[in-house]
Amino acid sequence: MFPERRRELILRTLRTDGAAPVRVLAERLGVSAATIRRDLVQLDKEGRLSRVHGGAVAAADTDDPFAEVALVRVEEKDAIAHQCAELIKDGEAVLLDIGTTAHRLARRLHGRSLTVITSNLAVYEELKDDRDVQIVLLGGILRRSYNSLVGFLTEDNLRQVHADRLFLGTSGVRPDGAVMDTTTVEVPLKRAMIAASDQVVLVADADKFPGRGIARVCGPEDVDVVVTNAPADSATSAALREAKVEVIAVAREPAREQV
Repeated sequence: MFPERRRELILRTLRTDGAAPVRVLAERLGVSAATIRRDLVQLDKEGRLSRVHGGAVAAADTDDPFAEVALVRVEEKDAIAHQCAELIKDGEAVLLDIGTTAHRLARRLHGRSLTVITSNLAVYEELKDDRDVQIVLLGGILRRSYNSLVGFLTEDNLRQVHADRLFLGTSGVRPDGAVMDTTTVEVPLKRAMIAASDQVVLVADADKFPGRGIARVCGPEDVDVVVTNAPADSATSAALREAKVEVIAVAREPAREQV
């Protein structure tokens, strides 16, 4: 097992089961206690967990609650969501990531003949009564703070589906074009979403350039389109051009179209 994969499994175990001793982690992953200790040292350096006597606990989830994030940069998110809806063709299967911009995109899909695949519960609530939209709700562990389903069950579900387009969220895009996230539990899901989709559309408002985040989701070569409300900084723009990523910069959506 690759070290990165093993460390993700350690973090998943800590988030699901709480604090765990080295012995239990070693038995669960089938490796030596010395290997687990080295992993814990590395993850502690990265700020992804806290070491305690004989074991570790997961670092606190630093994401802002969904309801608070939903009130930030609403007009910019609406403009991005409007443009994303224009990219979707009737009859397609679209995969919507977690996040508030994906929720605002869902508001623009009412009455359309589409299949929407998601683990975003706000998207589900938005579209559940629309008979024109077929919803595939991915299973998983409830992450209440961000209104989503996560974990190995969600990853397993993603391996069983295929989407024409993915609308992917991010905590930020680094100057080299790398797509980042602040919450490591979401990273394996985002990678599985990318693998399940023909086209990857990254939704990122101007605040995401240059980006932040402790975990790398993918490189610019894995992204087909970026929809943003302002041009990226020069370094990031150059990296995206080199990777042949189409960048669509949108103006603020007219007030009469906001929801």
